[in-house]
Amino acid sequence: MSLSAVLTQFARIFVGVLFIFSGLIKLNDPLGFSYKLQEYADPQILNIEFIIPHALFLAIVLVIVEVVLGVALLLGYQTRAVLWSLLAMIVLFTFLTFYSAYFNKVTDCGCFGDAIPLTPWQSFTKDIILLLLILFLIQKKRWITPLFSQKLLVTVLAVVLLGSAYFGVHVLNHLPSWDFRAYKVGTNIPQAMSYPEDAPPPVVEYQWLFDQEGKEVVVKTMGKYPDVAGSLLSVETKTLSEGYEPPIHDFSLELDGQDFTQELLSKEKLVLIVAYNITKFEMESMDSLQKLVEEAQSNGYVVAGVTASGPDAVVEFESTLNLSFYFCDETALKTIIRSNPGIVVIQNGVIQQKLHWNDMNIFKQ
Repeated sequence: MSLSAVLTQFARIFVGVLFIFSGLIKLNDPLGFSYKLQEYADPQILNIEFIIPHALFLAIVLVIVEVVLGVALLLGYQTRAVLWSLLAMIVLFTFLTFYSAYFNKVTDCGCFGDAIPLTPWQSFTKDIILLLLILFLIQKKRWITPLFSQKLLVTVLAVVLLGSAYFGVHVLNHLPSWDFRAYKVGTNIPQAMSYPEDAPPPVVEYQWLFDQEGKEVVVKTMGKYPDVAGSLLSVETKTLSEGYEPPIHDFSLELDGQDFTQELLSKEKLVLIVAYNITKFEMESMDSLQKLVEEAQSNGYVVAGVTASGPDAVVEFESTLNLSFYFCDETALKTIIRSNPGIVVIQNGVIQQKLHWNDMNIFKQ
């Protein structure tokens, strides 16, 4: 086998496996990927708001196509069409990651979900490598031959397509099969919010603009006011290093302006009813939710609601469920659990169980 053929097979396997891996990671958490698409569609970023209502559908379709194309490339099915489809996808992804990196708009592209967080420039570099490999494969496609008969290839791809669709629907109606987020079961929330004694602080550069006898002069320091002559015109800061950020940094439980986070997390038995947005609350869950709240309270649990909605929106729910709703950041609540509402069982600050509203019947006592 020639060197060109060997390189082609290597590129084929590398690209195919990477697309399959990336697609499956996102298919495990399609809601998370849809949130990322909504970020890109924001008026302050790409300003394509019309896709926001369809973000979840687009997310599922994109990741299924990603998996199917990766498998098709490995199998050698319809090589020309598959490679041009992969090229179209990677051009789109490269544009998005470059935009994120250059304008610092979306700090994590979501390429590998929460499993492997990448910086925007890392994501862009990865996409450039894939783009070059796909272009190489297009040139050398004569070396890519089908592994099986046409009928068997179509059968395998049909199974992959249906299996991917089933898996995507399953995790949407339950929870991700693998939880890579900071709030996974077993996490000690207070510890995950704390700063180690040796945690590096952020490094900030100060750029002082002075007027020295009609001439503007910039003096840089690491925070201390410079000992220079002239009148200060302005000062700007530039973060050189972000410093340490704990895995959980935006979680709080507030009620009427008071912070009850530590008090609630110290409870031996705590159930949080998480509803990031009351207007999107799945009302068909209400009967089961009422039963769970009553059952938990009768077994000694402190039960509290958590939402990012305002107090006026939760009045009816507080009355119906006989509990108080605390305020928390919406992004944090979406990260905690991919369900609205969702159930989080906590013991002495440690997450014991997380349930989609469809699975409230398996609540552990």
